[in-house]
Amino acid sequence: MLIEFRVKNFRSLRDEQVLSLVASKDKSLLDTNTRTTGINAAPTLLRSAVVYGANASGKSNLVKALQYMRGVVIESASVIQPGQAFAVQPFRLDSGSVSQSTEFEVTFLLDRVRFQYGFTMTSQRIISEYLLVYKAFKPQHWFTRRFDTETGKDVYSFGSGLKGSKNVWENATRPNSLFLSMAVQLNSECLRPVFDWFANRLIIFNEQTQLNPQVSIQMLKQPSGRQKIRDFLLAADISIADIDVETRKVMGQAVRFDQAIDKTEVRLEEMEEHQLRFRHITSRGEAVFDFMDESNGTRNLLFLAGPVLDILSKSRVLIIDELDTSLHPLLVRELVRLFHRLEINTGCAQLIFTTHDTSLLDAPNLFRRDQIWLVEKDRDQASALVSLSEFSPRKNEALERGYLTGRYGGIPFLDHNLRLKH
Repeated sequence: MLIEFRVKNFRSLRDEQVLSLVASKDKSLLDTNTRTTGINAAPTLLRSAVVYGANASGKSNLVKALQYMRGVVIESASVIQPGQAFAVQPFRLDSGSVSQSTEFEVTFLLDRVRFQYGFTMTSQRIISEYLLVYKAFKPQHWFTRRFDTETGKDVYSFGSGLKGSKNVWENATRPNSLFLSMAVQLNSECLRPVFDWFANRLIIFNEQTQLNPQVSIQMLKQPSGRQKIRDFLLAADISIADIDVETRKVMGQAVRFDQAIDKTEVRLEEMEEHQLRFRHITSRGEAVFDFMDESNGTRNLLFLAGPVLDILSKSRVLIIDELDTSLHPLLVRELVRLFHRLEINTGCAQLIFTTHDTSLLDAPNLFRRDQIWLVEKDRDQASALVSLSEFSPRKNEALERGYLTGRYGGIPFLDHNLRLKH
């Protein structure tokens, strides 16, 4: 489970911002919206969190920051080439921040062990990197790496908890690669769970990473998976009795890049094409519709169904930017409640999403105060993230009205005296 994410000097997030999934002392909705961990530092974690903010406030940048961190972990040792620069974007509206490094840190819980991993980087290199492991109350410093500007070299220190060929991993780590990533590529069994958490347990959907329909399609091709997706859609009040998948072989163009000869080739290859047909049944009859006959909302919900069901069954963390896009507010509520229903979320899956749908704020028994976060830009255009709990709203306060009137921030400043020329 995700415990905390920290980021500094990434896009509009100039100053350090912290998104915490540690539950407050609030006793409301404990059984459904939280999960106990058995560790003293974070005894109870939230199953979901929602982030509000005006357009261009920086809430999408929060998602992109975690996505960028994940990308560096996964790709720095295998995809990034020696000497290649990172495409990291520091805060650009402050001359001091442009030349400063960008910082990321994630703390997560895996098999009752708390991991705290972070790194600092510029476009040219990794400046520092560290991993703390809490198998007991005191942390074990598995490794620390820092760039020594005087010698121009990385300096490492290792703890006894990290087993394996540390010197080999250290010597193989380039300035523009993470030690974590290189060690795992060179078969570090100790560090593999940390790498795998980023690669397999952290799922992010936004404008850069769209929903992959193949997850739902592959589930539909199996009887048990089709039943689960059908039940999922019926629970969302989508009147689809069944979905058939017809797969056929077609010829299509495939692009292949051959690194050996530095040449890109386009070839004709046999590919699979899937056609979905939806069966609707009413009291007056039934009909079969093609995929494009269904609404955007139904198609989006179908493509979301597979990943969500997979995430719930495997206790992963799902992060979605603009969850309400093409989804009715009531569908968004039901999706959130899936993560709160103990008979469905039997493990420790989490949902974090951004939205403009303010009706969720007053939805009965949907969110605790500490699950609601707000992003707002200051006069320097730097984004700030704050929990609604910090405003201490009354127990029965109308949160939607308070948000829309600006009591908690996170809304656009509108100039009502603006006049447009004709």
